[in-house]
Amino acid sequence: MGKKLTKREDDYSKWYNELVVKADLAENSSVRGCMVIKPYGYAIWENMQKQLDQMFKDTGHQNAYFPLFVPKSLFEAEEKNAEGFAKECAIVTHYRLKNDTENPGKLVVDENAKLEEELIVRPTSEAIIWSTYKKWIQSYRDLPILINQWANVVRWEMRTRLFLRTAEFLWQEGHTAHETKNEAVEEAITMNDVYAEFAQNYMGMPVIKGIKSESERFAGAEETYCIEAMMQDGKALQAGTSHFLGQNFAKAFDVKYANKNGDLDYVWATSWGVSTRLMGALIMTHSDDNGLVLPPKLAPIQVVIIPIYRSEEEFNLVCNYVDPVIKKLKSKGVSVLFDKRDSYKPGYKFNEHEIKGVPIRIVAGPKDIESSTLEIFRRDKMEKETIDFDKVYSKVDFLITDIQENLYKKAQDFTNSSTRKADTFEEFKELINKKGGFVSAHWDGTKESEEKIKRETKATIRLIPIDGVKEKGNCIYSKKPSQQRVLFAKAY
Repeated sequence: MGKKLTKREDDYSKWYNELVVKADLAENSSVRGCMVIKPYGYAIWENMQKQLDQMFKDTGHQNAYFPLFVPKSLFEAEEKNAEGFAKECAIVTHYRLKNDTENPGKLVVDENAKLEEELIVRPTSEAIIWSTYKKWIQSYRDLPILINQWANVVRWEMRTRLFLRTAEFLWQEGHTAHETKNEAVEEAITMNDVYAEFAQNYMGMPVIKGIKSESERFAGAEETYCIEAMMQDGKALQAGTSHFLGQNFAKAFDVKYANKNGDLDYVWATSWGVSTRLMGALIMTHSDDNGLVLPPKLAPIQVVIIPIYRSEEEFNLVCNYVDPVIKKLKSKGVSVLFDKRDSYKPGYKFNEHEIKGVPIRIVAGPKDIESSTLEIFRRDKMEKETIDFDKVYSKVDFLITDIQENLYKKAQDFTNSSTRKADTFEEFKELINKKGGFVSAHWDGTKESEEKIKRETKATIRLIPIDGVKEKGNCIYSKKPSQQRVLFAKAY
């Protein structure tokens, strides 16, 4: 597997970039700013997708698919949304190439094939979806509409990092339409709760739920609910957002419904999404200097079994010895890989599966057969022990639960110890610059103070905590009255 990873404390950014490549998750592509997600990385994403998809369906949502292209006039309809994404748009202007007469073998744009209306490659799908909902909604009987789509989107980024920020990425986006404001607000909160549950119960990643400040809000939303997580380098990462869109998109696309009294009214809307950025969050929350560390609930391979042998005869004995283990674990729904590749030595395999974050490793050789034992290793603590053969099933059961819980607890302890209070701007700057993490501080609610704090410290308001205690104080910057503390951090 080549040389060891850069240590996190030496260069966190370099460690992350090396780990994504060495763990075989993704690589840069020949398209600038876009990535190739490799099979092992995609398998983790599929596990995330599968679980989230079930959670969406359990809350009454259905999947559909809408076009990749958005006519420019539709995109412009909701002004704030269009303005918010304008600088990141990729635009299709022509639909044909032709041979270049001056350079044989080269192609040029056919200027006779100019589109009547330019098409935006979707950075988000509100515009195309709401123009469709106009056809679907006539009466209160058509509501609510609870739709999700799994798709790719393009947001033209100049500075990119695998999974965290790429010009094209994969995500899901929910788009719902409701009769009442209360229903829509409830939907936005529910979906933010779903994201939090997924992050904590499956990713093993503690998150804080809250509301974005006005300047950090989604373009075109009246309220943005979010979950924020703390990474090991003391930077926050926005892990999911859910937006209450009010009637802004319904008015922009003239989506009205006849209510029970027969009067026409605009519908109420939400949208919500998480993306392959969650892969970056997963990597940075748990991984260590030896490589990736995966929670068992999302690991493509939960148990790897590695045979130790010197001859074909020993190999056959080991295969027969572990065969019932493999069959029984698989029958219990455990994902098992028997790594019997003969082109690699056991040490290489140990290293490879450690870097890939496989939660549990079992090793078996002739000595284990003699003593009716197995060696079992847990990746999260880098600990191994020898166990009796007949205890392997209960041990694997225990470890799958214990590793999942241990990863969450370790990350929760880190988040707690990385959350500190500041009551003066001097104290705030000291914490943000020297320790990082979340800083809980009073803010007067104005864009001016928020912008000045950001300019001077590069820290932004990550969220106004939903369950934050209301407590009067004074803004750390302006000294004006404040009703509650908000969480600041430097962020990805």
